[in-house]
Amino acid sequence: MRMKLAAAVAIALTATPMAASADGEVNIYSYRQAYLLEPLLNAFTDETGIKTNVVFARQGLAERLEREGRNSPADVVMTVDISRINELVEKNLVAEVESDTINKNIPENLRHPDGKWFALTTRGRLIFTSKDRVEEGEISTYEDLTDAKWKGRICTRSGKHPYNVALVSSIIAHHGEEKAQEWLQGVKDNLARKPQGGDRDQIKAIAEGVCDLALGNSYYYGNMLMDENQRPTAEQVNLVFPNANDRGTHVNISGISLTQSAPNKDNAIKLIEFLSSPSAQRIYAEANSEYPANPEVKPTGMVAEWGEMNPDNLSLQEIANNRNAAVRLIDRVDYDG
Repeated sequence: MRMKLAAAVAIALTATPMAASADGEVNIYSYRQAYLLEPLLNAFTDETGIKTNVVFARQGLAERLEREGRNSPADVVMTVDISRINELVEKNLVAEVESDTINKNIPENLRHPDGKWFALTTRGRLIFTSKDRVEEGEISTYEDLTDAKWKGRICTRSGKHPYNVALVSSIIAHHGEEKAQEWLQGVKDNLARKPQGGDRDQIKAIAEGVCDLALGNSYYYGNMLMDENQRPTAEQVNLVFPNANDRGTHVNISGISLTQSAPNKDNAIKLIEFLSSPSAQRIYAEANSEYPANPEVKPTGMVAEWGEMNPDNLSLQEIANNRNAAVRLIDRVDYDG
């Protein structure tokens, strides 16, 4: 008998009980918070009659799947960051999906070569600048962060955070390990303080005058603007889409995978197909100030007002493959020290 979803953390999102019982269910393990998923899953149930059950966790879903093994009730895993997604692949916890619908909706560079994960949204790794102390156009690329004029003027979170590891992985892909190490050392030399906090804290540091530049994900900025308490802080910075005129801005993803043990495989694939559709992509991206993975869907509202983002089309799988090398370089330059 398969393990039951833990009642304390499971959230059932259904249309009508009659429709759900007629068409079955799909069980979701998610790092993404319930408020982001609820409108999507309600729409899925309305359209298909399939009941959705969600277990939310801040960490440890890969370990949970390993413990549960073939008895796991999970059909899909929804998570963020390509390295975390690729961990599921490396541990053989997720299965291949063959779907012309998904492959049509999600570009090749935003899905696993064998269909073991699919991006649902993207987020740019941006440079935030002080409106008062940095002129518009004064910085335009990641490579510019090593310029000596920025010495003592940059803030970042830990180099070992997955979002920064992914950025370093992309630098390796474009420039090789030797140049990537030089870049890392150059950024470290220009730091205003030891890496600390989260992406919102870097924006706050600019507002407080601790630094003039910071690295951060686009959706943190958007979510700060939507929060009346954080808006005054966010309004003190400009955003820069790095490398917009050459290879494009580094992006990371939120994604979804089918589990190896999926007891409701057909329903799970229907869910993934639905989430890749234009209607669902629009809802999902808007909920968290992100960019749709489906290129047919354009950003709207506040995100559209920021201007067009030219994303780096580097394969996310290549970024995942460079993860270990990136961590070695971060350790080698003692970035957080």
